[in-house]
Amino acid sequence: MNNYSFGIYLLVSAVVTYLIRMLPMVLVKKQITNRFVLSFLHYVPYAVLSVMTIPAIFYSTSYGLSAFIGFAVAMVFACFEKSLVKVAAFSCAAVLVTELILAKV
Repeated sequence: MNNYSFGIYLLVSAVVTYLIRMLPMVLVKKQITNRFVLSFLHYVPYAVLSVMTIPAIFYSTSYGLSAFIGFAVAMVFACFEKSLVKVAAFSCAAVLVTELILAKV
């Protein structure tokens, strides 16, 4: 790829990113009062974060079983409302132990 193509790609991506952020502020002048739209907008960040995170969890380890065990440990700790640091630490430890055990087998 030459510098000219890179510049065009960079410019197009910058314009698209700017438009995505600018258009809602320009097009929506008054406060949103529709309960459905407010509810939808409330849950969009959680849905996007889940869609980006869940596949990364299951494809980031050498064994699918260790990914599943780490995910299960994280879910259990999260259901008991432990802190994010504890959830991450214990799920990483579960993956590490599982990977070490599976590597020996």
